Amino acid sequence: MFELLEYNFIQNALLSAILISIAIGIVGSLIVVNKITFLSGAIAHSSYGGIGICVYLGLPVFLGANVFAVISAIIIAFITLNNKSRIDSIIGMMWATGMAIGIIFIDLSSGYNVDLMSYLFGSILAVSNFDIYYMIALDIFIILLVGVFYQQILIVSYDSQFALLRGISLKFFYTLILVLCALSVVAAIKVVGLILVIALLTIPTYLAEMFVNKLSSMMIISTLLSIIFTLGGLSLSYIFDISSGASIILLAISILSCVKLWKYLF
Repeated sequence: MFELLEYNFIQNALLSAILISIAIGIVGSLIVVNKITFLSGAIAHSSYGGIGICVYLGLPVFLGANVFAVISAIIIAFITLNNKSRIDSIIGMMWATGMAIGIIFIDLSSGYNVDLMSYLFGSILAVSNFDIYYMIALDIFIILLVGVFYQQILIVSYDSQFALLRGISLKFFYTLILVLCALSVVAAIKVVGLILVIALLTIPTYLAEMFVNKLSSMMIISTLLSIIFTLGGLSLSYIFDISSGASIILLAISILSCVKLWKYLF
């Protein structure tokens, strides 16, 4: 098995698993504590619209997915902040609209045999050098932003009313969290696909939340757990010759279930 490490695509797969785990650990923690899990799902599925448009126009898919996801995040932030009573309807509309746009534009792309499965369920072994550079830049961007604005993000995440009394812009930081979610979702699509990305964003944090209640500690533990899940899932996919994205998520759910059972019994 160790001879596989000589191949560039295996090196990229392992490196991407670690790099995406950093983004997932930090942003996933923000998603869980802000209770916006399904908003992240709407962003993930909306990004498929960008994928379809770029396939149709012959543009870089990664670019389209990012632009579409960020625009969707900003729209969702604007609507949900001004109309919280209709969040469920908004999620449904954004979710369906993005997927519908993507499917239609891919259908219109005659002569282009796009591998839809790689976008829907991930293909970590197909991660390119460009994807690695993007993940490195994303990790640096997220760490810098969260490091600089940690106190403001902490207050906004746990007590929005107190944030307003302190003069902290709730709209700005809420939108910032959703934009970081959008960028992380697009990167994670390469690893587990947009169908499974919500699980990867939430399971490590949900598990970490059982043991710590401090946001910074939650981010660190979530990152470590995400690394374990992605590397472990990748190993299982090689051993049993099965999908890497599904292997990662099933491993994460299995460990989460065992921990929940252990805490219940003891």
